[in-house]
Amino acid sequence: MWMYGRAAGRVFVYWFGATPDVCVADLGVAKQVLADRTGLFPKHRINANLMRLLGEGLVMANGDDWQRHKRVVHPAFNIDKLKMMTATMADCALAMVSAWEARLEAEQGKGNGKREEVEIELSAQFEELTADVISHTAFGSSYREGKQVFEALKELQFITFSTLFDVQIPMFRYVPTRKNRRVWRLDREVRATLMRIIDTRLAAKDKEGYGNDLLGLMLEACLSAPERDGDRRQLLLSMDEIVDECKTFFFAGQETTSHLLTWAMFLLSTHPDWQDKLRDEVVRECGGRRVPTHDMLNKLKMANVCSSSIMSCVSEPQMNLFLLETLRLYSPVPLIRRWTRSPVRLGDITVPEDTLVTIPIATIHRDREVWGDDAGEFRPERFDGGGKSLSALLAFSMGPRACIGQNFAMVETKVTVAAILQRFRLALPPEYVHAPTDVITLRPKYGLPMIISSVIEA
Repeated sequence: MWMYGRAAGRVFVYWFGATPDVCVADLGVAKQVLADRTGLFPKHRINANLMRLLGEGLVMANGDDWQRHKRVVHPAFNIDKLKMMTATMADCALAMVSAWEARLEAEQGKGNGKREEVEIELSAQFEELTADVISHTAFGSSYREGKQVFEALKELQFITFSTLFDVQIPMFRYVPTRKNRRVWRLDREVRATLMRIIDTRLAAKDKEGYGNDLLGLMLEACLSAPERDGDRRQLLLSMDEIVDECKTFFFAGQETTSHLLTWAMFLLSTHPDWQDKLRDEVVRECGGRRVPTHDMLNKLKMANVCSSSIMSCVSEPQMNLFLLETLRLYSPVPLIRRWTRSPVRLGDITVPEDTLVTIPIATIHRDREVWGDDAGEFRPERFDGGGKSLSALLAFSMGPRACIGQNFAMVETKVTVAAILQRFRLALPPEYVHAPTDVITLRPKYGLPMIISSVIEA
């Protein structure tokens, strides 16, 4: 039975068929859900297509399975690994911006007397860039080798979103409808491609070992864990679990960072004063055209996301403030969904078990009671000094289930933004249409065309 209290419009109930859903738009109540360590709010796993998209890896696992996956995956994101990954990220970003420079040089070669500039569709460029980065750093392969996985997952993402808010009819997932048959085929393609990547790694094991990337660490845990009483089940991942973890990181490791970069470029182009501020800071700390290194990024005093949450950061540099404000206004993941394992009190409402709980990040991030009357405005200085603003940022979630890859995403974003600002100025073309749209992640509906021109060096 529902017990209604003083909901005040921020915690309310709505329904999908026979399933109740509690929308938690109150920051304090949202923190109660996300900070829970008892397993009272497990991940929502009712949509079969979402499970195929993300797999039963770290993002969707619950309870003991989640603890086991975290023990295996967490070492891939420690500070030493991140330092090594930074060089790979920089190489991938340099390859992208070098291609842009080549296009500008081609325009210059035409000798038409106009200022050299080209228009580039950035959202597509960033999809390829982040796919290349996650392929190299997590799986030791290139974007070309993982392209089939990314293309299949992208199509599966749009199918999943089209069914995300459907009433879930038991057993309907097994009916051979046209959509279901397509989902099954995409799932088979992804699994087959991932198994080929895994088999290639296993074949090279005797010469090169399993490797130090995410895939290598998982294979090491799966195949080389010591036989000790009671320990083996706790330490190992099965081959199916490794495949699911690969799916998780192919999608989550690429998709969210791609859109963070896209929205960062949009805000830089619409706020040229901040574009100049960040360029000055990058040139001062990283040099005019040098490839950014991990040590250079540390000089920019990157947000301390190595801890359990991004909220621990207190910093003044402009790059940090800018990216935090980008995450607030355009969080790549616009909502979080959980499930109640047993009856629980949320604010002034008693919620029964087996109830969906939805936390609308986009709504909370623009709540005037949390952020002030300028909540809808771009104002990065609100994060200067940390404090209350940082504690209200939910872009990477928070608590024990905070995104394990948040450090990775922030470093990759900083490397790419720095490489771009060292070389180019950005401006939106007149035909740009601003239409953020939610397809599990927040993306520009019509892409992000951008006019780029060379930075004139003194």
